[in-house]
Amino acid sequence: MNTVGLLVNPVAGMGGAVGLKGSDGEETQRRALEMGATRVSPGRAVAALTVLKAALPGVTFYTYPGPMGEDECRGAGVDAKVIGETGEATTADDTRRAAMAFRDLGVDLILFVGGDGTARDVYEAVGGRVPVLGVPSGVKVHSAVFAVTPQAAGSLAALYLTGGAPLRDAEVMDIDEDAFRRGSLSASLYGYMRVPHSPRHMQGGKESAGHQDEYTLEAIAADVVESMEPGVLYILGPGSTTVPIAEKLGLEKTLLGVDAVLDGGVVARDASEETLLGLLERRRGAAILSVIGGQGFILGRGNQQISPRVIRRVGRQNIVVVATPEKLASLRGRPLRVDTGDPGLDEELKGYYRVVTGYGRRTIVKVG
Repeated sequence: MNTVGLLVNPVAGMGGAVGLKGSDGEETQRRALEMGATRVSPGRAVAALTVLKAALPGVTFYTYPGPMGEDECRGAGVDAKVIGETGEATTADDTRRAAMAFRDLGVDLILFVGGDGTARDVYEAVGGRVPVLGVPSGVKVHSAVFAVTPQAAGSLAALYLTGGAPLRDAEVMDIDEDAFRRGSLSASLYGYMRVPHSPRHMQGGKESAGHQDEYTLEAIAADVVESMEPGVLYILGPGSTTVPIAEKLGLEKTLLGVDAVLDGGVVARDASEETLLGLLERRRGAAILSVIGGQGFILGRGNQQISPRVIRRVGRQNIVVVATPEKLASLRGRPLRVDTGDPGLDEELKGYYRVVTGYGRRTIVKVG
């Protein structure tokens, strides 16, 4: 097997750092650009291609014109056969047409770069008829068809093409972005696609931790609040585990956004990357992060506002991870993960962390 169809959604993930919680729709993309958003998919595509090319130089690539793959292949030094046509602005229809063209060409693997919306478009085009592999580049990446990082996607693609990884069915999930921006998380299962199977390389689907004991959540909140220091900016990441922390302070938390607290008061709600950087200019900061059930991500999934620049300003030593025992159990022994978009920072963040699991309770968990 040596043919790959590369498909890039050039706007996927663009709304993350500016706090828009997604990039679906022309209006959202326009707003993201007005707010200073930058495109993240091209760099992630190049990272995956670079690894794949180095591991398997003989691969034949097909791709779509311009920002849907041609530009990224050029950036990675990959000689690709360009097919199809696109308009000035790419759309979901372009994604579906590209996937169907790759299917008709009989490629061995479709490597697509995007988020859950892109996965859904690819599924609508090819279903389970062609093996696929997602390079994560979205804000919301709940589907199990994605590798844990772009580099892992390149490695796994090479492994599969040389017969080193079997195929399995993986779910395609997507959420209602408008409801998500209003603070409501409603995910739906759209179907299954065939993906190379490797627990080390693939992230798995997002899982609910089921019932999380309210007493435990309150105990975690009490522990965190008691340890807060005057003059320190506390960045509260999204998730149900961080909400009780705000409530313990008598504050209202943005469930699916990033808020900033200073001396017991909210100084920024649903903050963007730039807002956080501005608040951190003259003071010390700490980031309080929760764990995504089933996946284990603490950075890079749904909290891109806490960007590499923000993390470096805060410092590794000031990252506080909170999780109920039920949430950690959903990982089934797998490590915590980070995918910040900065491979050097991801490497620096590896190691062991004390996770707050109750009042005065800690467990040591590895970020791998």
